[in-house]
Amino acid sequence: MGRGKVVMKRIDNKINRQVTFSKRQLGLFKKAQELSVLCDAQVALIVSSSGGKLFHFASTNNANDILNRYHRYCNTSQDNNNVAEDETQNLYQEVSRLKVKYDSLQRWHRHFIGEDLENLRLKELEDLEKQLDRTLSRARQRKTQMMLDQLEALRGKESDLEEINRHLKSEIEERVKHGGNDEGNQEASIQGRPVGEPTVAAVASDENISTN
Repeated sequence: MGRGKVVMKRIDNKINRQVTFSKRQLGLFKKAQELSVLCDAQVALIVSSSGGKLFHFASTNNANDILNRYHRYCNTSQDNNNVAEDETQNLYQEVSRLKVKYDSLQRWHRHFIGEDLENLRLKELEDLEKQLDRTLSRARQRKTQMMLDQLEALRGKESDLEEINRHLKSEIEERVKHGGNDEGNQEASIQGRPVGEPTVAAVASDENISTN
């Protein structure tokens, strides 16, 4: 017959409590030793009785090494948590600042396009009017500069086209000039005389002039 289930509550009888503590403490240390051997783990265990006595188990010769490692880990974890909290706080503040700036820009944008002007005071309306005048002046200056740049570019293209036109006109005149000489040479060749030789009529005329 198995043991009944033990109710997890404080044992009122002092003697029974001390006996149970001694048995459970030995069993706990045994389990810690088995964990250390089976898993090659470093285990340190400290137990304080209700009477104030300390009992400890260490898988190594010096439990302080394990405890110091534990303290370093706790301090590092705390530092990491503090850093993470600081970063989170900084990000939250940055997001809040950007949100305020975004809302302000959205409000000014609506004012620039003539919306939500009812809640503005006279001084704010005057400042808005001055800002719009400055913006309009800069826009006009930029527009004028762009038109001047385009005009200069068109003048450059006009000059290039005039140069091309003069070049083409010169080529056409040269071709027409050479084309007339070619037609005279072709006519002489058709009449059966060498190019540049005088015609029969021209020779007879020269002879008559010599006789006279």
